[in-house]
Amino acid sequence: MTGSPGGPDHGSGGSEPGPGAAHGRRALLVVGDIVTDVVARHRGPLASGTDTAALIRTLPGGAGANVACWAAHWGCADVRLLGRVGAEAAAWHERELVAGGVRPLLVVDPEAPTGTVICLVDTGAAAERTFLTDSGASLRLEPDDWSDMLLDGVARLHLSGYLLFSASGRALVRTALASARARGVPVSLDPASAGFLGELGADRFLSLVRDVDVLLPSRDEACLLTGIADGAEAAAELSRRVPLVVAKQGADGAVVARDGAVVARVPAVPAAPRDTTGAGDAFTGAFLTALLAGAEPAKAAAEGCAAGALAVERVGGRPPTPTGVVETTRAR
Repeated sequence: MTGSPGGPDHGSGGSEPGPGAAHGRRALLVVGDIVTDVVARHRGPLASGTDTAALIRTLPGGAGANVACWAAHWGCADVRLLGRVGAEAAAWHERELVAGGVRPLLVVDPEAPTGTVICLVDTGAAAERTFLTDSGASLRLEPDDWSDMLLDGVARLHLSGYLLFSASGRALVRTALASARARGVPVSLDPASAGFLGELGADRFLSLVRDVDVLLPSRDEACLLTGIADGAEAAAELSRRVPLVVAKQGADGAVVARDGAVVARVPAVPAAPRDTTGAGDAFTGAFLTALLAGAEPAKAAAEGCAAGALAVERVGGRPPTPTGVVETTRAR
């Protein structure tokens, strides 16, 4: 059950779209990370060298997978996800994606385990989180995992920025972008991680995304990429490099920028945060769904803010599913 999604060895829910799917393209294809989240919710500072009481839950996650699930939850009828997982958790992740309305196109890695992220969430007013990340199989996606057939019936391609933090992922991004350009499929990308972005470097990142149509950074990511301290000004500057920039501003909503100028400021939707994990992914999934439905970017950003508000009131990075999320819970 390893190999390319388009090849004979691909399994795990990965049947290709039929030959008629290219007519009236409507699908969203997300390419990105699928990980297992271990969410530990605690109050106040961690007690170094001893115990800190926490509620711990094991949940499906990953920025790419979360975006796909939120897009499906927000009404996109055909969402597909290409990602790489380890054999030990492939069946569980496949079930959770299917339950979330996503068609999983999973490559099962023969060597690396599924990526794991420990999310430390302070349950204070901001519900801010800190990640400890073992990317595992998720950053081992490579060009051989890509097939041009993956774009059959696809109206938009979304790439998780985590792909840019490994050599094989960068090669896959170049391959996918070239394929999308050849087919006239617009491409969006979320930078994904200010921490990893700092290691990659702003100039290198911007050179890698020069063919992207929509960039969806957080405020911190936009500031890091431009060296500008103001989030709106940073988004405007980025829009000189990418045609459309939609910068997520947390409790301040979002800004939409084109051609070096902010063209819309979208207010946040009030929420009582419990866990901010995946809020940006929720924004992106809802935003892309609205774009696919024909919304203008400012209206699509308003949909994104609404989804982000729902996300922070839930624990974990995924929306609710009709069957509920399979999880384990351990309190101390």
